[in-house]
Amino acid sequence: MANLKIGIVLGSTRQGRVSPQVGQWVKGIADKHGSADYEIVDIAEYNLPFLGVGTGQEPGLKAWSEKLSSLDGFVFIAQEYNHSITGALKNALDLARDEWNNKAAGIVSYGSVGGARATEHLRGILGELQVADVRVHPALSLFTDFENGTVFKPAELHVNNVNAMLDQVVAWSGALKTLR
Repeated sequence: MANLKIGIVLGSTRQGRVSPQVGQWVKGIADKHGSADYEIVDIAEYNLPFLGVGTGQEPGLKAWSEKLSSLDGFVFIAQEYNHSITGALKNALDLARDEWNNKAAGIVSYGSVGGARATEHLRGILGELQVADVRVHPALSLFTDFENGTVFKPAELHVNNVNAMLDQVVAWSGALKTLR
């Protein structure tokens, strides 16, 4: 049986974003964890149109759909902007439907309160898309896990949480694969 494929979705497209640093850190832990094949999925690379704008035939949409369809599960890198997820992540979620169904996801968030409010919003959206989000939630603080808000320097304790989250994402992704 082929390894599960888990996408680590970078949820920000802003200039100066720190999600690539967090995503690479998660991928490093995930690659050591094993149990699946992990890859960074950067929504900024897809040049996605806003939902309802354009012809629906833009190349980024097809590539986005194909990427999501190829994955068995996800780890979302979710930043908290104004007590919620980014507009870019919400748009990327809304631009697909069936491609998300019956898959699992973990969430690694960051913000002034660890991205907790963004995570709660994301959980509701994932439920509507039939994505089973796992319980373990590594929450990173802008005050203690980032230097000057720009250089990611996570506390060592987060490694255990990421590994526990990955255990759950892999287990649920494998179980849900039987439904697809």
